[in-house]
Amino acid sequence: MVGGPTASGKTTLGIRLAQHFNTEILSADSRQFYKEMNIGTAKPDVEELSQAKHHFIDSLSIEDNYTVGDYEKDALTLLEQLYSEHDIVIMVGGSGFFIKAVCEGLDEFPDIPTQIRDDLNELFKKEGIQALQAELQQADINYYNQVDLQNPKRLLRALEVYRTTGQPFSTFHHQKKKKRAFIPIYIGIDWDREALYERINLRVDLMLKAGLEEETRTLLPYKDLSALQTVGYQEWLDYFDGHIDKDEAIRLIKRNSRRYAKRQLTWFRKVEGMKYFGINSFKDILTHLQAQCT
Repeated sequence: MVGGPTASGKTTLGIRLAQHFNTEILSADSRQFYKEMNIGTAKPDVEELSQAKHHFIDSLSIEDNYTVGDYEKDALTLLEQLYSEHDIVIMVGGSGFFIKAVCEGLDEFPDIPTQIRDDLNELFKKEGIQALQAELQQADINYYNQVDLQNPKRLLRALEVYRTTGQPFSTFHHQKKKKRAFIPIYIGIDWDREALYERINLRVDLMLKAGLEEETRTLLPYKDLSALQTVGYQEWLDYFDGHIDKDEAIRLIKRNSRRYAKRQLTWFRKVEGMKYFGINSFKDILTHLQAQCT
């Protein structure tokens, strides 16, 4: 598994590994599932996709209701097929919860009463995502510091569990790992924080030149869907609604992208067995993988 923050070079490394081992790639970036969202999700481009076979990219519409549990089930089914043909399969992505679901299994969460779910959806509808963020900050600071704060689906789920049990959502993330028919090997790309932030700012500039504003405008009919409540799109939606000007939208995209990367770094630092390498350490990565596979 090649994991880590946005703009860290996961796609390039994943493709190189897939080519070396003559295998295929599973995307574990939940935003890249959606075929309508291209520029803002930093999907592999046509040339990159041609270099190695990818799964779970452009596999859904933003109108589809797709959960992490669905991904766990679909990915495990696909892995069973792929392992009949390959000794090694590469997973690439920055969505830690989706990676955890496949490699370790989902934690057992309580059933949520309908009234609690309805109350939280009503809160979101009336007061917006800021109300969810504020409640989560008070209820569960650990998860607050890890989660994508622009993703209402994640916030709602955490608050549902908290209101149902009175316990922070993060306390449910320490249950026993499920046995899998494969051995996960976790690889991360090590970056100096400031250098990573410069890469993020540059990526945003490239997205803007590629037409991120125009792409978001085509998605206006779907602006209330949770898939669009994410960094790179939400800021443009706020601009289109007249809440901020264009310069502020761009500034916020860069800031929120850096903040998202920080939360990703926090998540992956807690992954047991995660081994970090420099971006140019391909031979060392191969040596590590070979040692883990023998």
